[in-house]
Formats: sequence, structure tokens, C-alpha cells
Amino acid sequence: MSETTDNPNIGQPELAEPLSRAIGERYLTYALSTIMHRALPDARDGLKPVHRRILYAMRELRLASSGRFRKSSKISGDVMGNYHPHGDQAIYDAMARLAQDFNVRYPLVDGQGNFGNIDGDNPAASRYTEARLTAVAESMMEGLAENAVDFRDNYDGTLTEPVVLPATFPNLLANGSSGIAVGMATNIPPHNIAELCDACLHLIKTPDARDDTLLNYIPGPDFPTGGVIVESRDAIAEAYRTGRGSIRLRAKWEVEDLGRGTWQIVVTEIPYQVQKSKLIERIADLIQTKKIPILADIRDESADDIRMVLEPKSRSVDPELLMGMLFRNSDLETRFSLNMNVLIDGVTPRVCSLKEVLRAFLDFRREVLVRRSRHRMARIDNRLEVLAGLITAFLNLDRVIDIIRYDDDPKAALMYEDWSRSHQSTIPRAMNEAGYRSPLAGVDVSSLTLISDADAVALGVLAESDDGSRTVPHSFAGRENGLSDVQAEAILNMRLRSLRRLEEDALVKEQEALMEERAGLEDLLENEGVQWTRISEQLRETKKAFGRDHDWGARRTVFAEAAEVEEVPLEAMIEREPITVVCSKMGWIRAMKGHIDLNSELKFKDGDEGRFVLHAQTTDKIVVFGSNGRFYTLPASNLPGGRGMGEPVRLMVDLPNEAEIVTLFVHVPGRKLIVASSAGDGFLVPEDEILAQTRSGKQVLNVKEGVRALLCKPASGDHVACVGENRKVLVFPLEELPEMTRGKGVRLQKFKDGGLSDLTTFTLAEGLSWKDPAGRTRTETELSDWQGKRASSGRMAPRGFPRDNRFT
Repeated sequence: MSETTDNPNIGQPELAEPLSRAIGERYLTYALSTIMHRALPDARDGLKPVHRRILYAMRELRLASSGRFRKSSKISGDVMGNYHPHGDQAIYDAMARLAQDFNVRYPLVDGQGNFGNIDGDNPAASRYTEARLTAVAESMMEGLAENAVDFRDNYDGTLTEPVVLPATFPNLLANGSSGIAVGMATNIPPHNIAELCDACLHLIKTPDARDDTLLNYIPGPDFPTGGVIVESRDAIAEAYRTGRGSIRLRAKWEVEDLGRGTWQIVVTEIPYQVQKSKLIERIADLIQTKKIPILADIRDESADDIRMVLEPKSRSVDPELLMGMLFRNSDLETRFSLNMNVLIDGVTPRVCSLKEVLRAFLDFRREVLVRRSRHRMARIDNRLEVLAGLITAFLNLDRVIDIIRYDDDPKAALMYEDWSRSHQSTIPRAMNEAGYRSPLAGVDVSSLTLISDADAVALGVLAESDDGSRTVPHSFAGRENGLSDVQAEAILNMRLRSLRRLEEDALVKEQEALMEERAGLEDLLENEGVQWTRISEQLRETKKAFGRDHDWGARRTVFAEAAEVEEVPLEAMIEREPITVVCSKMGWIRAMKGHIDLNSELKFKDGDEGRFVLHAQTTDKIVVFGSNGRFYTLPASNLPGGRGMGEPVRLMVDLPNEAEIVTLFVHVPGRKLIVASSAGDGFLVPEDEILAQTRSGKQVLNVKEGVRALLCKPASGDHVACVGENRKVLVFPLEELPEMTRGKGVRLQKFKDGGLSDLTTFTLAEGLSWKDPAGRTRTETELSDWQGKRASSGRMAPRGFPRDNRFT
């Protein structure tokens, strides 16, 4: 028995294609979708699809700026269900950003509730917040009901949505945009609407205006958080000309006098897209690590406005110097990377100049104006046709009433009645000549001059056949002097209360006003100059509505020249004070105020004891030499205070756990050191070359496995004395040691067994000194028996030499 299957692919030939081509085609499809429908804004209205759909859905919900609020969850749900089939959280996040006045220069959504703040806190859940449109958003959609833009089917074909919004101002530049697509990105800063309108007016007046001229109207971005732009005019002009560049933005600050010579710095505006909480954390970290030692404290006294208080270390600190260091080390100064990569006509991505973006907006506004004018013209023609019928009815009122009362089909009777004998002398002559009465079906009406044939076809007054001839359709059929279908319907729907003499006069006046408006629209559609004049008027109205007199209209970001602050060494900013550095055997280090007695008793942790105690200044650098041959540098001003037990050195530098601290000393510029390993190798190194700039230290003495760095001592005098674990002593001239900055070194003393125990440098004429077992200092001046060449074996130590084989 044979098995059957419902799989339709059984027996069908397989379709194969190269994997590279299949992946390439699918990735290209994904890339184009990301570029056109997600990441890049449209140059015409400055919106991405999700933002456009949010505003349109709120309009459909009738959330006017003067109306009520609706739950954000309802809005995001409608957007997701009707137009944007993505996650509701992503939609809500996009809507919340449109309501944040610290992110958007001119908010398009009026939010009620917690929509986040400049500290970086997230908005509340959508069920807790409400929203409605702002007046700015409403102006973005002005003309949607007047065929201003094209509509397309939504994702499932059940509804339609606008392809682009008929924006009345260049929203792309007014609110800016940012996004990351596939292989490209965009980042456009916000600008001032009034300045943008002025630039557009200048571009209308002078279409071939130079890019640099536009800077007279748009000097630079206008960020919602204010700040100070310190970029040069030439750099801004170049960025606007090419569409790429960067703009330096600083916080706005002032010095607040506290009296008696004390003062503090108050920051009132911070750079765009900088979170205040993270900025304060960064500055607090700089204070903690003492990277800016002239700064004592930072306080956040912000309420609805920003107020960050910076306290200097002392009143003698220069405020410009302090802020200059903060600008270099924190986000009080940032760079905004400008990249005007936008979709031209909603299709082609391109990096545009400022002029090209404005030109794209103006061309779009002209297209919107023409479409709205044609739509208005069609509405006027329709109304004029109705008015002509109503006026005819008023002039023949008794006959109309007769037909309605007694005729079985009053509509047909009205359409076929001959009204030519009525008092048509009171009807405007132009209406009669224009043929607004309905001719017989099939009669050629191409001779009508009041409206064009194309407009008549659009209105349904004319029908166009395959051979190009245009005739009146049967819906308008009637006697030559009868009424049209539309006119007859309007008469039948007329209320009885309208049968007044005053109503007839009103209709005639309305008819005359519409005729005058229609003539103006004809002039506008035929004359490009009239169109640009009308666009200029609209721009002036927008400027007046949202310009400097508006709550959001005044410019917030100001311009200034960046005062160059001289680089000051860290030591010059630290107040010089005496300290005593204490490091225990287990590596806990601290700095006690003042120079205490080096032999005084100090407290340490249980099981720990003192090892290094030395006097220093807060401006000194403390050098740590590890048994791994690396030198580490610690600023004395960064050492923990002496009230506690200190902190482990290994938390301050990256000293491995298997490495020990060989020595610890205060850096002396210009001095030379001698370093040596337990294997008896060593060399001279300038002390200036051992300073490390990072936590990882600086490798100077190379040691192999089983060998460790043994000692590091200042080199003074003219001879070197070495003693090995075999108690043999060798004295040789210091000049035999090479000077290096890194390496293994050269052999100091030859050992048959063991290695190096200690070495010292001294002046031969003064003799070699050491302490005997009784603690007395002994000096040996006759050293001929122990003198030799470097790398010799040496001779047994003289009588009375310490048993621990140490010179000191």
C-alpha cells in the first residue's frame, strides 16, 4: 500500500542559488528597510516613520493641544495596532522622547506625568502617564485633510497613513535627529525656528545664496539645554557646507561671591545629551582621586532648573583655571558630531549641506501649497455648483415647491425642468456663461473657460473617453437649462427655515466671495512668484507663532570664544605641606600630617609591622620598586590620610600578588639609581626615567624566572662595594657600570654559590663604612685587598663585618 502525502512540493524541482547571493539579497533588503523605514529622517518633515505614525494616531484620537489628555498606553496601543506593528515599549519610548524638553527643542507631545528627567531617569510606565499634541505638532499636520500629501495603506491594508506630514517649518533642523542605519548614520543638532524661518525667507528671495551667507541667519545650533558654543565661525561654516563636522559645547557657569573673599562656581546649563547624575559622579570621582586637587567639593542643588555648585580648595584658586581643568577632564565640555545624512524625497539617503536641507523643505512646501490650492479649488467649484442651484431655486421658489409637493420623482423633475425663463438676470453673468447649469448628456463642454478640463474631470463634471473627448456624464444629464444631480440633491436637502429673503442674499454674497477666492487660487497656481510669496507669508506666521515671543522661542545656546587655559603641572596646583609616609610590611600605606619622629611608635594592623617611614611633601612623588623589576609612582597628595591604617598599595597600583615591595622612596629629580637583581646583575638608571604614568608601572630591570629584583639605591661617590651570600666583598669603580633605561644589566660580582646580598656606593678616599654587631659605625679606608674589576669574585669580608651581609 503506497503512502500518500499532502506536501505540494513533492515531485517539484528544487530551486537552488549560491549562498552568497541569497545572503546578499536578503541583507540588502534588510539594509534598505532600516535606512528608509527606521533610522534616517525624511528631509521634508524631519521625522522617522515611528514619530510620524505617533503624531498621526494622536490626531486621529483628537488629542488637540487645547483638548484633553489620554493614557499613553492607549496611544501606543493604537499606534502599534493601526500603523506600527512593533513593540509597544519601543513606541512609548519614542513618544516619551518627543515630550522631553531637554531632548527635543520644540516638543511635539505634551506629556502629563513622569516622562523622565535630565538626570537620566526613565519615564514611568505608559499606564501612569498621559499625553496630547502640542501646538507645534498640530502645525506639522496642518493640511492633512486638504490632500496636501499622499496617503498609503498601512501594514495590513485596513487603513491609510500619510507618507509624509505637511510640516509648516523645517522640523528636521528645528528638533534635530539621530539614528544608526546599516553602513550609515545621522546626527543633526536642534536649531531655532525663528532663525530657520529667516534663512528660508532669504533663500526664497535669493535662491543662489551662498552657504556662508546663511550663517548670518543661522549662526549655529540652539540646544534645548542651552550651553555655550565655543567653536569658531569658520568651523561651523565648514560643517554646514559639507554636512559633516563637530561643534564644541560647554556648560554655562558663573562665579558666585559668598563674601569675605570666598566664592563658589555655579553651573546653570550643561551640554546637550549629558546626564546630570553621571556628570556629577564623574566630577566627584575626579575629586576622590585628586586629579583636580584645587577642587574641594561638588553639590547638586538643582530643582526645576540646573544648579551645580563647585567649591574650590582655597580662595586663591583661579576660577578660569579650575573650569579649564574640568572642561578637559569631564563632560562639562563635549563635542557634538554633525552628520546631516537624510532621505531626500523619502527615498534617497544623502549627506546634505544646510542649504540643501532648507531647499528640500522649501520645494516640499511649494508642492504642499499647490496640492492644497487645487483641493480648495475643487471644493469651491463644488460649492459654486450647489450655490447656483440654490439661487435658481430661490428665483423659482413657487415652481420648486410645486415640483416637490406634487411630482412623483421631484429630483428628476428638477433636473429636466427648463429654468431659462426664470429671473436669471440676478445670477452673476459669469456663472451662466461658465455652464454651471447641466447640459444634456453627451454634449461637448470643452468650450467652458471658467475651469480647466482637467479640473472638471477631477470634479466629475466631465467624463473623458478613450479617444480623448470629454463629455458630461449621465449623472449630470438633464435638459439644457436644467439642474445637475448635485444641485437637485442640494435643493431637496434644503431646510424650510432657509426659505428667507436674507438667505438668498447670503448665498449671493457667498457666491461672489468664492468666485473672488477662486480667481486668486488660479493666479497662485499659474504664477510661481505668487506661490513663493504665499510661502513667505506662511513662514512669517510660523515665526510669529513660535518665534522669540513664544515660551520656547528665545535662543538658549549662546556663543563665546574658548579661552585657552595654560597647562599647569599637577604639583603647581597642590598646596605644599609636610607629611610622613608610612608603609607597613604587608603593604598598607598612609600619609600622616607633618614631619613626625621617624623612630616614634606607630600603630599597625594585627600581625603587621612598620617597614618604611620617611618624610615628604604633598607635592612629592613616591616611588615603589617591586621585586618584579617594575617601578610604580604614587602622588603623595593622593595617599590616604593617617587617621586610619591606610590602604593597600596593591589597590593603588597593579603590583602582582607574587611580587613584593623592595623599596619605597621620595623621587629626587636628576638623581641616578643603581638597581640589581638577586643573580648579581645590575646597572645605573636615571631617576627621571623610572617614573610611571599608569597604574601598571614601568618595567626597568628585567628578571627571569627564579630571579628577583633585589635592591635599588641612589648612586653617589666613585666606587661600588658588593657582598655576596658567600660573604665575599668586591670593590670596583662606579664608571664600570653602564647607564641604561631598561635591561638585565651586567654582571656585578662572580659567585660560585648563592647570589648577591647587598651593595653600596661610596667615595674611595673617604673609605667604606658599615655597622658592626655592636651597632657602632666602622670605616675601612684601606681597601686594596678587596679592589678588583667588575665581575670578579672578591675576597672574604673584613673582620667585624655584619653577619647579615648588609652594609647598612
